[in-house]
Amino acid sequence: MRATSQDQAVERRSTDDREWTRQHLLDVDDLSGDEIDLLMETTDSMKEVLGRDVPRVPTLRGRTIVTLFYEASTRTRASFELAGKALGADVINVAAGGSSVEKGESLIDTVRTLQAVGADVLVMRHGSSGAPHLVARHIRSSVINAGDGWHAHPTQALLDLYTMRAHLGDVRGRRVVIVGDIAHSRVARSNIWLLSKAGAEVTVCGPATLLPAGLRPGDPPTEDPAALPRVNVETDLDAAVEGADVVMALRLQKERMSGGLLPSLREYARLYQLNESRLARAASGALVMHPGPINEGVEISPAVASSLQSVIDEQVTNGVAVRMAVLLLMCGVKRA
Repeated sequence: MRATSQDQAVERRSTDDREWTRQHLLDVDDLSGDEIDLLMETTDSMKEVLGRDVPRVPTLRGRTIVTLFYEASTRTRASFELAGKALGADVINVAAGGSSVEKGESLIDTVRTLQAVGADVLVMRHGSSGAPHLVARHIRSSVINAGDGWHAHPTQALLDLYTMRAHLGDVRGRRVVIVGDIAHSRVARSNIWLLSKAGAEVTVCGPATLLPAGLRPGDPPTEDPAALPRVNVETDLDAAVEGADVVMALRLQKERMSGGLLPSLREYARLYQLNESRLARAASGALVMHPGPINEGVEISPAVASSLQSVIDEQVTNGVAVRMAVLLLMCGVKRA
């Protein structure tokens, strides 16, 4: 396929942008403002590619991207696969089930094998927090964290920020409410970091049993540099959503009830479901977001999930463009 001038412009971005120097994308907590802006601007270019009649460019032809998922996934895995193919890369999907992992192969042996067969980029999801950081220390391939335990989900936070900026412009000073199981949510943690860096006014809301240490009402300030940024904390959703520009509901992980953290789904829905009456307290036209998958009727009502204010489907669409941008920049890293 012959490259067009538009394709060549995309290729130049991968080689000419000297601002991006990271080999890995493991979290968003240490991204600079310039890096965030570069990711957002590159995503704009990828949206243009996806809007073409043939949404393909040969920019990453000859590169190999491997997705290694130790946990089930639909949105993240599919969007990384689509992103890689849209950029012309070879994409190989590896699931822990059915691989040598079932025969007792260690994580490090597995990723070294994938490196040996030619992986340029390893997109990894793992149930243990910190697993991608460990892998990044043992292989030469670039590592992208597609979710690790309760710790981080950087590309989800990036697509969430991109979606907000598409509707609100600069999010500085905008009120963003994240409601649900904050303590066990890697999406919440990455969004707290990224939105705080972008200047948004972040409020987290949920029952005290589902708020992490350091963000519970009454917790003293900490000087720990690894602690989450200080944000507003509410346990009353009606108060939290008052005047909000964005309300993001998180999936309630039903397994949390087995630990005695919640009395029942019915009680949780009564107090923390994002429904029409609660959304009416938010700012006019407030965005409704959810990282998926959705438990309709629990953390969000069907009417709100499908309302005109909902950008949930748009989040999924933007996820492909954001992951294209990440792959493009990662493959353009200059190594010594």
